[in-house]
Order: sequence, then structure tokens, then C-alpha cells
Amino acid sequence: MYELHAIKYAELKARKRSEVFIGGDPHDGRIDMDYFVWVAIGTDRVCVIDTGFAPEVAARRGRRYIQPPVESLSILGVDADSVDDVVITHMHFDHAGNFELFPNARLHVQDREMAFVTGRQMTHPFMRAAYEADDVVRMVRAVYGDRVVFHDGDAVIAPGIECFLMGGHTRGLQSVRVATARGGVVLASDSSHYYENLEQGLIFSIVESAGDVLEGYRRLRELGTRLDLIVPGHDPLVMSRYPASDPRLEGIAVRLDVEPTKA
Repeated sequence: MYELHAIKYAELKARKRSEVFIGGDPHDGRIDMDYFVWVAIGTDRVCVIDTGFAPEVAARRGRRYIQPPVESLSILGVDADSVDDVVITHMHFDHAGNFELFPNARLHVQDREMAFVTGRQMTHPFMRAAYEADDVVRMVRAVYGDRVVFHDGDAVIAPGIECFLMGGHTRGLQSVRVATARGGVVLASDSSHYYENLEQGLIFSIVESAGDVLEGYRRLRELGTRLDLIVPGHDPLVMSRYPASDPRLEGIAVRLDVEPTKA
């Protein structure tokens, strides 16, 4: 069993819904986006899921940076040097930057994602827009430094932590299920950016395979035996549905291993 926390490190305010969902929105109202990393804390193991982006990337891409994830982890009692495993759900800039801040961790990546980000698809500006070339190069160097663990589909990262190949948003996107006191919590990452993606079958505007996105919603429901066990990757509602991890992290980190305080 693990403690499981969602740590907010950046945000993007007031996007139009037509920019976020394929097919637009008749009302085209505002929608915000939160950026998270997640951490599973066990008695003898710590696993970080995704690593976020750096302040300079936030400035260049117009995101508001709140607090470095390692500072929040420190408040939770996690030393970045002691992290055993880092799961990179996919290589987009907001999920795969900063991994060098965890120098002793194994980095878990899907075969298909690395092939995707170093292959011919990246010759198209649309396909590579959400990637940072420096992140990809650093990951290749990590491969040569014997730090990367490749997975070809579903895999067990450690007892109680599993990854599942989802695809759709990117070729090698993976979600993660963590054993907690309230059950297996599924971190959807970008297989469902918002609760309404999963609940209404909406597709996010960055997509590699729309069909795989939709099949991913079906699989998320299979992996999470209840809807409240599925946590989307970017929804600000996560911060209001779960209690703060620590009084010092109010508005920054919440606990996902306890029951939500709001439906």
C-alpha cells in the first residue's frame, strides 16, 4: 500500500474549450489546466510518476510556474536523491522535463514512445509541437547511461505499482495504477486530461490516434473499478475533490489515497 499524492507545479488559465476538445464546443467557454506530477510513497520505496517542466520552459510556453516539484516532495519527506523509480507516462514537455533531478532513479518508458519521439513522425511540426528536443536528447543519453527501463506494453514497476500501455494521445502513452488503502487508484495521465474526457467521450486536441483514445476510456474504466478511482491528468477539479497533503501544501498537493471529499 502506498500514500499517493498529486502535486500541482504549474497552471494555464482561461483557454477556450474549442482549443482543448476536438469538434469544438457550442458555448466555447473558458477552461483551465493544471499541471501535475504524482508520487507514490511506500514503506521502503518511492516512485515518482512524471517530472514536469522547468521554469524557463514555462516562461517560453506561457504557463504560470508555481513551485518546483522537488520542493513539494521535500515537504512530503521525499528526497529526490532517494527516489527509486520514475515513470514517464509519455515524453511531452509537461511530463518528461526535470528527470535529471532524480539522479538515482530508474526511468520507465514505453518502447513505442521512444521510437515515436525519435522517428519520422517528428519530421512534422504538428506532431512534435508538444515535445522539447532537449528532453528527448537527455532521455537518449539516459539510455546510454543504463538508466532507462523499457516496457513493451503493460508491466509491473514494483509491487503495487503497474503501468498500462494506452496510446492515443501519443504512440506510447501509459497510465499507472497504484495500490492504496482505498483501492487501486488509476493515474490516467493524458489518457484522460479532464474528468469530462472520460465521462463524455471528448477527445483532447493533441492526438495521435482518436480511436485509441476512445478505447483508452474503456480500458480506464476496467482498470479503475469505480470512477472515483480514476484521476485525470490535468483537471483543476482534482485539487478541490481531495484533501491537502499537508497544511504547508494547501493548493499545491492533495492526497489521492484517501476518499475524495467531493463527488
